[in-house]
Amino acid sequence: MAHPDLTDLRALVPPAAARAFADGDDRLTATLLQRARDAQPPGTLAWAVLERLLGLAFIHVQREVEGTFALERADAILDWTCPPGGLGRPDLDWLAPPDAPDGERGAG
Repeated sequence: MAHPDLTDLRALVPPAAARAFADGDDRLTATLLQRARDAQPPGTLAWAVLERLLGLAFIHVQREVEGTFALERADAILDWTCPPGGLGRPDLDWLAPPDAPDGERGAG
């Protein structure tokens, strides 16, 4: 199996979700990430990337139980799909608005 480049998967993040996260609108961020995730086939790498970001967003707003379960689901797929230690994992920096400079990642 070819190992995908996670950098290309940043395009999965809806720009509106990134803007909502930067603006501190946690409910809209979660809604938009859930919609984007639900548009992907369950169990795929794209689904796992969005599920992981949703989990991190939940943890960010102290919804730890939901966030932890989302991370467990996503990380199992990422572990199966990507080599250990090879590509890293999506983090809250992925929710930076598309036009944000590198130093202004993930507010909220």
